[in-house]
Amino acid sequence: MDKRYWLIGGVSGAVLALAGTRMVWNTAVKAQTPKRIPVERKPAMPYQDIEFLSDGLRIQGWFIPSKIQEDQQHLTDHNTIKDPTDHMDSTTSSPLMIIAHGWGSNRSRVLRYIEPLWEAGYALLMYDARSHGHSEPIEAPSAYTFRDDILAALDYAVHIPEIDPQRIGVLGHSMGGLGTILSLPYGLPVRAVITDSMPAQFESVLEAEFKRRGLPLFPMANIIPRIWFYRSHISLKEYQQKNTVFSINEARKEADLPILMIHSRGDAFIPPTELEFVMGQVTPPIETLFVDTNGHSSSQKDPHFWAKVLPFLDEHVKHAQPRTKAITQSPIVNKTTAKKMNIRVWKSPISWLKSVNEKASATDN
Repeated sequence: MDKRYWLIGGVSGAVLALAGTRMVWNTAVKAQTPKRIPVERKPAMPYQDIEFLSDGLRIQGWFIPSKIQEDQQHLTDHNTIKDPTDHMDSTTSSPLMIIAHGWGSNRSRVLRYIEPLWEAGYALLMYDARSHGHSEPIEAPSAYTFRDDILAALDYAVHIPEIDPQRIGVLGHSMGGLGTILSLPYGLPVRAVITDSMPAQFESVLEAEFKRRGLPLFPMANIIPRIWFYRSHISLKEYQQKNTVFSINEARKEADLPILMIHSRGDAFIPPTELEFVMGQVTPPIETLFVDTNGHSSSQKDPHFWAKVLPFLDEHVKHAQPRTKAITQSPIVNKTTAKKMNIRVWKSPISWLKSVNEKASATDN
């Protein structure tokens, strides 16, 4: 009789343990799956719907020609333009700003940035990261998939004839900023990077997502991250070692890339201490700006935001001098380290690298 009770108890315990494990796994998967928010707004200025691939999956976005080019181009009756490749005879090329949204957001949520940039003469490219907006889903989204989507957007952008591939900048909000920073070891062919309200430490990403989902930090914070990294094929140890500070410092060994990092003192979702963390460790120092607005997505409302951003971009992007040195990828991006860091090794040279290097060679001659 006793043995039977022990057997029943053992089986019951195993069932409960299995059920508990399944519950934790499902919670982790749900927390790693961003909520799909529909693209409800569109640009007020003429734009084109675009599509490009990131790791074989379709990315949906918008291309907005610069204000100067708008006057030169034939517009349709539906407030859109033809395919950019139809305008091969364009006599002017514009600087471009790529705008990357954050986790659980989409391109319509970062329309708040575009009007001052467009008025200042920049063309704009915006897109939905995979598993966001209208783009195709991926099993385990992460900062690394945001990184790869930035690379794919750049690959697309340099093939737009109206765009000067030597005058491209990126503005990334929150996770979009983190993905941009993680892509720096590739030797991105951009002249400047701006991040707004960017998480710099994994612990902050974890706390923010748990807060968003209403999950308790204990004991979930010790379990769920391991599931996230397992599903994403990422080593937590490598992620912590090759963090944002590492990416910035390593990339700037190869080139002096201007970086402006902005954070609001009133951001309770991703606290401004994230920017302080980066400031204390990057070498040489980067440009920074603290603004005084409430919330995670309102930095641009502070007048100091545009007073800093527009002159920064004018100097480093719009009026950038032609490159005299071809861009090279960081030495850390090789097959061994790429496998450890989950970094894709592109065919060398990849298309945008080839495009910019050809122009650099022409300048040398």
